[in-house]
Order: sequence, then structure tokens, then C-alpha cells
Amino acid sequence: MASTFEVLAEPHRRDILDLLRTGERAVGDLVDQLPLSQPTVSKHLKVLREAGLVEVRQDAQRRWYRLRLEPLAEIDTWLAPYRRMWQDRLDALERHLDTMPDPKDPQP
Repeated sequence: MASTFEVLAEPHRRDILDLLRTGERAVGDLVDQLPLSQPTVSKHLKVLREAGLVEVRQDAQRRWYRLRLEPLAEIDTWLAPYRRMWQDRLDALERHLDTMPDPKDPQP
């Protein structure tokens, strides 16, 4: 089974997840919103489902997909130290810029 990162590396799968952020959607609705055929969307949904990123609910003839947040929370946890590293660097840049003279101030 592919890792979550491998699954998310495919841009169309990220597009599908972006569409599902607003709530549950039927396959047909996803097909209408993407420049992909129905079989292609279904293949991407299968990969997302197998990775645990989406779940499906059958309602008569329609399949409804929705996000599963748990795997995304795991990615967020993994990214946290990198986010802190960038925040520390940006804070250091801000402190440095605060020590520089303002170019709008007239020179004495």
C-alpha cells in the first residue's frame, strides 16, 4: 500500500481532497468539477480510500465520499517541527529588519 505522502503527491488526488473539504460529495459531482473522466476519478478515489484519506457511503445507486481527517492530522504532526523551524527563521528575519533604519525616515 502506498504511503500517504505518495498518494498526496498526485495533483488530481489533492484536487479531490480540496473538493471534499466542503463536505460529502457524490462521484458525479466530483467528475463535474474536475477535468477527468469518471473512470479516472473513480481510480483516484479508490487510491484515496485505500490510503484511508476518504471514506465512502453507498446511497441507492450513488456513492458519497467524504474526507477522513485522521491521516491528515498525522501529516500535520509530522510537519510541525519543520513549521517551527521556518517560524523561527522568519522571527529572526523580522528582528533583523526591525533593527534596520526605515528608508522613509529623513537622514540627519
